[in-house]
Amino acid sequence: MPRKSVASTSHQVPHITVGHFYANHAETLGLRLEGASRGLNRKIREPTINRPGLAISGFYNYFAGKRIQVLGAAELSYLRSLNSTTMQDRLKQLFSRNIPCLVIARNAPIPNALLDTAAEFETPVFRTHMITMKFINAATIALEFDFAPSASEYGSMVDIQGIGTLIRGDSGIGKSECVLSLIERGYSLVSDDITKVRSVEGRELIGMAADLTRFHMEVRGIGVINLSSIFGVGSVRSEKRLDFVVTLKDWAELENVDRIGLDREYYEILGIKIPHVIIPVRTGRDVGRLVEVAALDQKLKSMGQNSAVEFNQRLLQMMSERRIR
Repeated sequence: MPRKSVASTSHQVPHITVGHFYANHAETLGLRLEGASRGLNRKIREPTINRPGLAISGFYNYFAGKRIQVLGAAELSYLRSLNSTTMQDRLKQLFSRNIPCLVIARNAPIPNALLDTAAEFETPVFRTHMITMKFINAATIALEFDFAPSASEYGSMVDIQGIGTLIRGDSGIGKSECVLSLIERGYSLVSDDITKVRSVEGRELIGMAADLTRFHMEVRGIGVINLSSIFGVGSVRSEKRLDFVVTLKDWAELENVDRIGLDREYYEILGIKIPHVIIPVRTGRDVGRLVEVAALDQKLKSMGQNSAVEFNQRLLQMMSERRIR
């Protein structure tokens, strides 16, 4: 029967600021701030984009004012078709709705009236070279990541041949030594001691390190080391999908040690169950090698090959043949 463990604290992101969005995604989305940098503390409360075509025509029923607003060629063409008084009135109606910000697609020329009205209401205006639909698609993906539920797990994460492995255990159990031995074998560190985890669309988890500790590791007796400087840039990576959880436990604390591996265990993080194994630790055991083998075995299982099940089937077949004889 599968068993599961439950993760540590988590939280849902209720909003992000316009400044956060701009700082994190300006390069990817080709964003450039137009005018003064005012209103960057405005809050984006929904992880999607709105084209306010109906709004600038004067229809505000069901207006999605909590989202980033994007004007494409169609909306700008409509605004330019209006006389100056009507344009001014429509723009004031839009900006008075306290929208987070406005993005102009295709590097299109921006009417002065729009910039003046945005400045009056202290609403940030950005320009992007991307066409409207490509920007909407890319920005939506970025927002979904920013708004994704997150959790903090006490443990180090290593990429072992494509298997993102979270290594947990009590303080002093030997996690750092285990991680170092894996890095010496050519694998990559994602995070040390505390791993930040985000749920992407409720289907997979992405692990990463905190900004302050990224690419660094604390080793008792040595101190904080920079792995990329010692082992090279291949020894670290900024993020990785979480595929597997390993918990290190003192052998004396375990009443029963699994010797076959037929029972699958799962560790639950943000409502997603991750395959989980407990590895007993005692003097003389090469824990790094054991974690490596466990991760590679998990890789085989993800490809449909379960060694424990295959062994059990062979054993049952052999017993059945002997009965027949």
